[in-house]
Amino acid sequence: MLKLSLGPILYYWPRDTVMKFYEDVAKSPVDIVYLGETVCSRRHELRQGDWLALAELLASAGKQAVLSTQALLESTADVTTLRRVAENGRFMVEANDMGAVHCLSGNTPFVAGPHLNVYNPDTLGLLHDLGASRWVMPLEMGKLGLELMLKSRPAGLETEVFAYGRMPLAFSARCFTARNRNLPKDNCQFSCIDHPDGLLMQTRESESFLVLNGIQTQSALVYNLAAELGGMEAMGVDVVRISPQSMHTEQVIAAFDAVRRDPTQACEAAESLREWMPADPCDGYWHGKPGLEQSTEKAA
Repeated sequence: MLKLSLGPILYYWPRDTVMKFYEDVAKSPVDIVYLGETVCSRRHELRQGDWLALAELLASAGKQAVLSTQALLESTADVTTLRRVAENGRFMVEANDMGAVHCLSGNTPFVAGPHLNVYNPDTLGLLHDLGASRWVMPLEMGKLGLELMLKSRPAGLETEVFAYGRMPLAFSARCFTARNRNLPKDNCQFSCIDHPDGLLMQTRESESFLVLNGIQTQSALVYNLAAELGGMEAMGVDVVRISPQSMHTEQVIAAFDAVRRDPTQACEAAESLREWMPADPCDGYWHGKPGLEQSTEKAA
């Protein structure tokens, strides 16, 4: 049966909110939980000690806790934090840039995160040789591309697919949320904390376009592959990832859990998830189409 993972919180939430969120996650049916700040080092509601305490809480509840690293490092302090995470000595680490891979290689098995841009079998084989025990498919890769990767996947290497949530598309040295308030990045006044699901960006025609999340740009629509779980399992996918949102994450997890246990509920669950989404769904990338498109085809 497919494993369910919960990705790292991509937004800036108050400390008490995060603590309560993971107390609830500990009681949920997810198998793997990714923890840590992956977007911006200025977000200090939780320190490394807090993340380690949460990892212990989740491990005691039978979950695999994984510490995730930042995708874009910009300072010596960021590198110091990376090394502390990599050398934690207790929990597996998700590497989201090649600096993290360098720190982890030869020392401990790690997860090759979605921001490493693994698009060919040679790169996948290299990461496996360096110690990766699981890799996360890049968000833009579709079903056909994944099928080709799986044909030559190294033995023992697990495959994880981002299956639900607003897609993290790009990172920049600029902070878009601060810029929206005419603030410099170094004096952002922690503007992200006012937007628990990011700041929606619309076109002049008032159509949803992107979501700004500090230095990260996300899709405005919600990627939803719940209807594809049966096909993924048949292909050889091991883990599907849900990205946290500020409300109704518990209901989203329950819907995915129901589908992995009974694939005949796939289309029904995919449709019911609309009630819990902060925006309309999309699945274009999976079908080799523009990402914002929503397929009308039924999953095989």
